Amino acid sequence: MLKLVLSFCFINCQWLTGKAQVANDDISQRRILRVEETANSSTTGCTVQWSCVDETLTGKCIQYHNDQWFEFTPRTAGRYFVNIGGQQCRDVRGVQLVVLTGTPCQPATYRVLSCTSLGSQDDVFVTLDSLQAGQPYLLNVDGYLRDFCQFNLTVSTSPQGLPALNLPPPAEPQTSRLVTLHWQLDDSLGSVPQFQVWRREAAETRAARRAAVPVARTTYGGAAFNYAFTDTLAAPGRYLYQVVAEATTGPPVLVQQQWYSFSQLATATSPPTRQGPRPEVRQQLQWEKRARKMRRQHPVR
Repeated sequence: MLKLVLSFCFINCQWLTGKAQVANDDISQRRILRVEETANSSTTGCTVQWSCVDETLTGKCIQYHNDQWFEFTPRTAGRYFVNIGGQQCRDVRGVQLVVLTGTPCQPATYRVLSCTSLGSQDDVFVTLDSLQAGQPYLLNVDGYLRDFCQFNLTVSTSPQGLPALNLPPPAEPQTSRLVTLHWQLDDSLGSVPQFQVWRREAAETRAARRAAVPVARTTYGGAAFNYAFTDTLAAPGRYLYQVVAEATTGPPVLVQQQWYSFSQLATATSPPTRQGPRPEVRQQLQWEKRARKMRRQHPVR
């Protein structure tokens, strides 16, 4: 019995006890990446070198907490992808990524190329266009909103996972369990054989594919412009929907994302007040809080 208890504590309490810092927690020991090389790391135990960062450069995108540093120098110019996968985090939020140029630990010389906060543990990619051969690029990875994460990071010429973009604003609660998405096929996407529809409840760590919607053809043989998909929710919650176009050439493209908030509670008949969230919103936040607590007690391994 004692052995079982100690084993359980080792697995479930390690987020609290912490881990040793990775070497590239220090920017002077930043990890040098080669194209297609996968680096496995963890933000647990990392600290911030405040003299080496400047939050005013990234605005609300980044709040530094436990960052670490990588560097990548392309041998050939062109488009590259930063693939982030295999995330295992204490909370649902995942990691955040900043890509910049400049002299290490001299923020006055920094120029931010990309700033992404994931908000999930999905496998995602960040597109970096027009990188210059022989130009060093700094990559800063941090746990989003104080999350602690293990992750894999690869700079590649091919994307893996879903496109990483900032999340849309929240939605007002609805009483219907039916969700209908509408989107269009833009000419700029080129040849697209189908769309993938993904869904993630706010307290879940990863999105699940809900449907593949093939591109329809008009009577003249061209691609149809308008598309729709209807989903049925089994339980209340806040759901993020993402529609991704699978282009014949080039990376997948996120054409639409939106939150849908489903509540079975009756809508209020009185006018809204400024005293705080609606009861149904508070209820959903409590559900998410309980889900995060359960993940802390039983983290994904």
